Amino acid sequence: VQLVESGGGLVQPGGSLRLSCAASGFTFSSYAMSWYRQAPGKERELVAAIINLGDSTNYADSVKGRFTISRDNAKNRVYLQMNSLKPEDTAVYYCAAARLLATVVVSRRVPYWGQGTQVTVSS
Repeated sequence: VQLVESGGGLVQPGGSLRLSCAASGFTFSSYAMSWYRQAPGKERELVAAIINLGDSTNYADSVKGRFTISRDNAKNRVYLQMNSLKPEDTAVYYCAAARLLATVVVSRRVPYWGQGTQVTVSS
């Protein structure tokens, strides 16, 4: 199993970024996917999750209305569109995979992780 994130970078407050996670080594369309983030000195937290067919999502309250998770099962990719970014969104963002939504939304239960991509929101 391999998860490779991309799309991070430095952006000004109010700006946008789109993260992408390329998955391989497993049947992507059978897995729920999620995005987590971890800021310096803080615990890793769930940002958003999406079930295997993409027709159900959930979000942390802190990103609702600003972030959108989506997936393309034909391309084995999951995305995180981040709009109206704030300095407090600064973190390393991780892609995660698990067979069940109930598993992928609990950090300690997630079996597969990407290496992370840095997002920095600063003027």
